[in-house]
Amino acid sequence: MLPLAERMRPKTLDEYIGQKHLVGQGAILRQMIESGNLSSFILWGPPGVGKTTLARIIAHQLQRPFYTLSAVTSGVKEVRDVIDKAKRTASLNSGLFAPTDGQSPILFIDEIHRFSKSQQDSLLGAVEDGTVTLIGATTENPSFEVITPLLSRCQVYVLKSMDKADLLELLDRVMQKDETIRGLGLQIVATEALLRYSGGDARKLLNIIELVANSGAKVIDNETVTKQLQQNPLAYDKDGEMHYDIISAFIKSVRGSDPDAAIYWLARMIEGGEDPKFIARRLVILASEDIGLANPNAMLLANTCFDVVNKIGWPEGRIPLAETTIYLATCKKDNSAYLAIDEALAKVRETGNLPVPLHLRNAPTSLMKELGYADGYLYPHDYPGHWIAQQYMPDELQGTKFWKKE
Repeated sequence: MLPLAERMRPKTLDEYIGQKHLVGQGAILRQMIESGNLSSFILWGPPGVGKTTLARIIAHQLQRPFYTLSAVTSGVKEVRDVIDKAKRTASLNSGLFAPTDGQSPILFIDEIHRFSKSQQDSLLGAVEDGTVTLIGATTENPSFEVITPLLSRCQVYVLKSMDKADLLELLDRVMQKDETIRGLGLQIVATEALLRYSGGDARKLLNIIELVANSGAKVIDNETVTKQLQQNPLAYDKDGEMHYDIISAFIKSVRGSDPDAAIYWLARMIEGGEDPKFIARRLVILASEDIGLANPNAMLLANTCFDVVNKIGWPEGRIPLAETTIYLATCKKDNSAYLAIDEALAKVRETGNLPVPLHLRNAPTSLMKELGYADGYLYPHDYPGHWIAQQYMPDELQGTKFWKKE
């Protein structure tokens, strides 16, 4: 019997749950699908939010040939083989579609962030000339992991974690439509633990339901879910590691200045086969967000760590990661820059494009000078201590403080 997650996989957009900003009525991907004019794009989002499912629905709805590759198991040869097959398919079906009319076969690449530069390079020509329409799926920021030439040929669409309403809708659909679950007479009593452990991941939700059902339990409630997950801590996780839970514990341990806990969670990620660059990027973020101005050297060390790990990989990469983790965990902490920029961004969104005071504007032309641009600006280096009081904020924000010095 197929796993519950596979049995519940939607086959049409109307069955698809979540991501309304992309596939809801009038949303960008729905418009693209309905028009049949599909361009290459990358779906970026956490696990279990429907990236693969959405690609399959698109191919089915548009009746396009659909080829799929996994970046974990495929190399340049496999990429070229698929592209050659797509060319032959287009030639044989030229009466139905051809690369020149926007109806090219779809090539779906799961975990495209794991493709090397040479693997990504091998895609460029086929994507550029329309031999294939590329749909990539990634849990990592494409701007870090996808080469610029390929990224420039693709739109990036961000998928969000499933919210509570999405997960409850999926749960209700399981209870109503899956004959196996219905046949067991499983009853829903409480959902708090189920939703909490799912963490916005639809696949994880379905795996937990199946785990509870296979245990012989007759109810889904908080106690039953917690008990089953404690007895089977790896049963519902794709790779045997709770990816987002572990990285969250790692970040919080460094932030909380506990080097021993931070090293433990680092070891968990290493043993779980985590991408070393993923860990190194989080250290760079930690250095800027949580240590910040308390020790600017933390950013330099974290950035160096990222560069080194990117060059050497595993297993030696564990050493600079451990060194940087311990250093950051033992640093003094200051998140004032993080808070300041978020507060300033909120103010910008609230107040819009406030005009720059005239005295702060450049005046490269005589007309600008006549209009008062740069008039009255005081050059700080001309004054004692290289400072002189003057207005730098827009008129409406005078006196506003974003950075609160600790």
